[in-house]
Amino acid sequence: MSSTHPSIRPARIVGFCLAITLFELLTYMASDMIMPAMLTVVHDFNADARHVPNAFNLYLIGGVCLQWLIGPLSDRLGRRPMLLFGCLLFGTACAAAFLSQTIEAFNALRLIQGMGLGFVIAVSYPALQEVFCEADAVRLMALLGNVALLSPLLAPLIGSLLLEWFNWRQLFLGLGLSAAVAWLGLFFCMPETLATRRLDGTRLALVPFAFTHTLQRYLALLRNGKFVCASLALGLMSLPLMAWIGLAPLLLIERQGLSTVEYGLWQIPVFSAVIVGNLMLDRLLSLLTLPRLIRLALWPYCLGLLAVLAMAFTTDSLVVLVAALALYAVGLGMSNAALYRIALFSSDDSKGLVSAMVGMLSIAVMGAGGWLVATLGAGANLQSFALWIAISGLLCLPILPRALRGNASPTSSSYHH
Repeated sequence: MSSTHPSIRPARIVGFCLAITLFELLTYMASDMIMPAMLTVVHDFNADARHVPNAFNLYLIGGVCLQWLIGPLSDRLGRRPMLLFGCLLFGTACAAAFLSQTIEAFNALRLIQGMGLGFVIAVSYPALQEVFCEADAVRLMALLGNVALLSPLLAPLIGSLLLEWFNWRQLFLGLGLSAAVAWLGLFFCMPETLATRRLDGTRLALVPFAFTHTLQRYLALLRNGKFVCASLALGLMSLPLMAWIGLAPLLLIERQGLSTVEYGLWQIPVFSAVIVGNLMLDRLLSLLTLPRLIRLALWPYCLGLLAVLAMAFTTDSLVVLVAALALYAVGLGMSNAALYRIALFSSDDSKGLVSAMVGMLSIAVMGAGGWLVATLGAGANLQSFALWIAISGLLCLPILPRALRGNASPTSSSYHH
C-alpha cells in the first residue's frame, strides 16, 4: 500500500493510519464498552430504562450535529487542525462523564461524544481517500473498519470484565486518557492532505468557506439522486446492526436474564460476521466493480434479514436470531466500504463536504430509525425486535438500484476540489 504523497515518510504514514485507527476505535468504544453498564447508569441516576437505547441514539445523532460544518471547514482550514480539534472535544467529553451527576448531563455528554464520530467520518475518511489511490483507499477503509469493529465485537465483553474492577465513571475516564494518546499520534504523524501536490501533478487546493455558498452546495447534493440514494442506503443497511447494539442490553440482560459477560459473548458472532464480510470485500476488490460487489453482498444480506423476518412469526430463539443476524452482517461487511466510496464520488464537489453529507444522511437514518424501532416496541421481546429490524433493513432495496447505476467511481486522479 503506497501513498500518493512521495514526500511523506512511510513511518509517518503508518503512524497516521494507527492514530486514525485508535481515534475511530475509541469513538466506537465510547458507545459499545459502556452498554453493559447502561442499566447501572440509569439506576445510579434514578432514571427510566428507556434511557438505555436513548443514550445510544443520542450518540449517533451527535455524529450528525456538526458534520454539515466540519466537512466544509476541513476543506477550508485543512484536515489536520479539524481532526485534532475533534479528538480533543471527544476526549474532554469522555473525561467529563466521570463527573456527571444527572441523566440529563450524561445524555448531553453522550451527544458531544458522538460528535467525535462526526469528525472521523467528515475529516479522517476524506483524508485517507486523498492520501491513497482508489483501490488502496477502499481496502484501507475496509481494514480500518475491521479494527473499528473489534470495538462492538470485544468492547461489550471487555466492558463487562472491566466492570468487575472499575465503575462506569472510571471507564469513561480511561477513554478520555486514551483519546489524549490518539491526539498525540495525530499531532506528530498526520500529514495535511490539502494544498499538496500528487504524483500525477494535480493540486488539492483549500476551498473558501462561505455559509450561503456552502448551503447551496448541500442543496445541490440533495438534488443528486444517486448520492442521496447511496447515502440513505448506507444508513438503512446498517440500521439493524445499530438497533442490535442499542437494544441488546435490554433484550439480553433485562428480558432474557443473561449476565453482562453472557451479553458480551452473544455479540461475538454478529460482529465477527461483519469482519468476515470485510475480508471478503478485500479479496473481491480486484475481481469485481463496486456495483457488482454490492449486488453480490445483497445475497447474504437479504437472506439474513428474511430469516430474521421469518423468526418474528415462528420462534423467540436467541440462537436463531443471532445466526440470522450473522448472515446479514456478512453482507453488510462486504458492501459498506464500497457503498461509501460510491456515495463519496457520486459528486465532483470537495470530499470534505460530500463526506459530511454522507455522514449526516446515513447517521440520521440510523439514529432516527433506531429511536423509531425502539418506540414501536422492538425492545419488548426478541420477536418484536426481529420484525422491526428486518423491515427497516429491507427498505434499502428500492433505492439501491439508483445508487448503483453508472460507473462505480472515478479513479484517484479524478478528485476535483
